[in-house]
Amino acid sequence: MDEHVVPLYRRAEEVLVAGDGAVVRDADGREFLDFLGGIAVSALGHGHPELVAALREQAGQLLHVSNLYRHPYTEQVAGLVAELTGLEAVYFANSGAEAVEAALKIARKHHTSQGQTDRTGFVSMEGSFHGRTLGALSVTHAAAYRAPFEPLIPGVDFVSPGDEAALEAALNHRPAALILEPIQGENGVLELPTRYLQAARRLCDQTGTLLIHDEVQCGAGRTGTFLAADHADVKPDIVTLAKPIAAGLPMGLTVVNTELAATLQPGDHGSTFAGGPLACRAALVLLTALQSGLQQDVVARGDQLRAGLEQLAGDHDLIVEVRGRGLMQAIRLSSGAPALQRSLHQRGLLANCTAGDVVRFLPPYVITPDEIDRGLALIDAAIRDLEEPRS
Repeated sequence: MDEHVVPLYRRAEEVLVAGDGAVVRDADGREFLDFLGGIAVSALGHGHPELVAALREQAGQLLHVSNLYRHPYTEQVAGLVAELTGLEAVYFANSGAEAVEAALKIARKHHTSQGQTDRTGFVSMEGSFHGRTLGALSVTHAAAYRAPFEPLIPGVDFVSPGDEAALEAALNHRPAALILEPIQGENGVLELPTRYLQAARRLCDQTGTLLIHDEVQCGAGRTGTFLAADHADVKPDIVTLAKPIAAGLPMGLTVVNTELAATLQPGDHGSTFAGGPLACRAALVLLTALQSGLQQDVVARGDQLRAGLEQLAGDHDLIVEVRGRGLMQAIRLSSGAPALQRSLHQRGLLANCTAGDVVRFLPPYVITPDEIDRGLALIDAAIRDLEEPRS
């Protein structure tokens, strides 16, 4: 299997063929409870009736027109995103990495257009992950991702999340932008402190540095508010969104404030496929659902998941920390996270291991209370099995 596929992924053996809500099925008919959601993508789960109907209708009408022509849904999506983020304008892309690339280009051009040609560098966080294209990779911290492809974009400084003094020193070097994830997904669902996010905003204002929030994984409603930074009452100059924004179809967004809305002009940037009618119809279904009560469901199910994980942490010494918000949560273990992920898979629950000792849970927004309870029971059983002494 995968004989002619570049071997980039260590994939499970099952062939997944169908799903309903938060459940997927393989070719043999076995069911799995999906606590991973395609790595934070499948916000509406699988086989969502409104999404299926919208995509079927659009597939029979118009799939692609390019950005040389208008279709009815571009401004609808952009307008809703502007309303939900409190920002002004949207650049459409096809992925999170592309959205980050656009953000970096906007930051550089903004300063260049003001005659500040020396402001080309960036500050990022230790533990960050922003994508695998060369620009996004340049502001991604882990050496394992970066080393095979160096030299990357020069002038990137990495600071420790939470260290305000280090951040102030780095911003005093006059970079083009600071880029950070309010919750670092690939670094084990590590949430940056509210005080630090607020300090970052203040220091960026003081130094004239643009503030980019990468909310590709934590944004678009996943943490209980549309942007995770809303919990800290912080508004970035630029925010990147992707993963769940089109409920499973490829879409990335770079959303900018009023000052930056006209920074990119025709010819500066672009994409052949981005913002097409099919992906926009999917995004409209998600955005409409969030405004029609789904966001409140995320809060309720997130509270339920958190309470259950906290109870498990009290019952099992193996769990040393519960992390995250809403439907982006994780448990950090003293040891054995890969073994727990494998055990959960065998029991019929999809999750993944990240940052070495963390098991991450990113279920669909449509997950039910019973499914949360069932998932918690499977996690409990898997941990008990790991804790049993071996003869």
